[in-house]
Amino acid sequence: MSSLPTELIRSLQNTKGFNEEAFKAVHQSGIQITSIRFNPNKLAYSLKASPTGGGLEGAVPWSSNGYYLKERPSFTLDPLFHAGAYYVQEASSMFLEEVLKQTVDLTEPLKVLDLCAAPGGKSTLIQSIISADSLLVSNEVIKTRVNILAENITKWGAANVIVTNNDPKDFQRLQNYFDVIVVDAPCSGSGLFRKDPNAINEWSENNVALCAQRQQRILSDIMPSLKDGGVLVYSTCSYSKAEDEAIADWLAEELKLHAGQAVGKSIQLKLEASWGIVETVSEGSGSFGYRFYPDKVKGEGFFIAAFRKPLSSVAISEVKSQKSKVKSKQAFTAKEIEAVKPFLVNADNYFYIKQHEEIIAMPLHLQNDLAIIQSSLYIKKAGVRLGTIIRNELIPAHDLAVSCIIHPSIPKLDVDAETALQYLRKMDITAETDMKGWVLLTAQQLPIGWIKIMPNRTNNYYPKDWRILNK
Repeated sequence: MSSLPTELIRSLQNTKGFNEEAFKAVHQSGIQITSIRFNPNKLAYSLKASPTGGGLEGAVPWSSNGYYLKERPSFTLDPLFHAGAYYVQEASSMFLEEVLKQTVDLTEPLKVLDLCAAPGGKSTLIQSIISADSLLVSNEVIKTRVNILAENITKWGAANVIVTNNDPKDFQRLQNYFDVIVVDAPCSGSGLFRKDPNAINEWSENNVALCAQRQQRILSDIMPSLKDGGVLVYSTCSYSKAEDEAIADWLAEELKLHAGQAVGKSIQLKLEASWGIVETVSEGSGSFGYRFYPDKVKGEGFFIAAFRKPLSSVAISEVKSQKSKVKSKQAFTAKEIEAVKPFLVNADNYFYIKQHEEIIAMPLHLQNDLAIIQSSLYIKKAGVRLGTIIRNELIPAHDLAVSCIIHPSIPKLDVDAETALQYLRKMDITAETDMKGWVLLTAQQLPIGWIKIMPNRTNNYYPKDWRILNK
């Protein structure tokens, strides 16, 4: 491993919790930590077996569903990974769950924005802990990264998520709208040096300064869309004060300017001493922040802080709440709706829209929210794609197969790992069954996709763009 940047080490000398000798030693050790977080919506299946080749080695202490693995397996060759049974996420970043539990009432309906969401780790975590009545907007600014975000959200299987592809300033159209905004900001990446030694060569003080400027712009742009009294969670995978405590100071002052009242209130969290997380207090505003050092926690470098936006004496109008119509290019016939309903659990709890011949289902209580967001932002994905209807028969979409809203009565065929991998490579498989027509292929009872069994062959309907290329 390359030597750690001298400038970084020097900048951390007076930072609370920093131990130069231990810090350098853990980076030179070559130790790699692998952690996953199970999908509670699919928990009945996912805890039956750990990922291929990597047994569980204890729970991540600040996560309900996070576990460390004894070794890093080939996730690509694990059918449960493709089924959305778990997400591979760095353990320190799972602390977001604890932050949200301590700052908002997760039993209430919330509107949550994950602003810098790709590839989807924090979004899938948020979706797992918010109520079924809540809405998650999962946004990715970079167009080339939004596809992997949409794919991971699809595998997670929830219907109360909208994936968008917008710049932070676009959210100013949604004034005073979100109860919670999570900004896992683009940063210089020093917290990932142990995990990705190549990042050391890309680090520089100049890049830290540029990142800090970008972080300020992002936060300034997004603030109007946070409700008065709402919670902003800011995090980075950087050790640099300029991107962490200094941003917390700037953020407190910016909140004061925005709200026209007192400084925004940073939130102090309760920690267990055994966790090894270091609480810091910023020099300017006295804001609380939380640092994760890899020599103190079983995880990578991370910083997180939470703020509550102050109430304003000036009334800020919320996004119009009148019933807006969701844009749908085509209407449904009664027969089309009847063709869809047998595939869904509680089909009457959803509303349906048709786009490009495909039917999409979303929870009924989110109809107005979808219309509001549709009028303000570019939507990449919303709810669950059900498929297309041809001659009053549903040709089911892959999204439906891996969703958590599919009816349990759908015919299923459970296959061994070898057959499942053949299917995931979009190769021909042989179905040892008397079933005909549309069948849900499962691995360890967890759906991985559709097959259609014909009299003389079995058609593989796994998405071509998602197929495994690794042999």
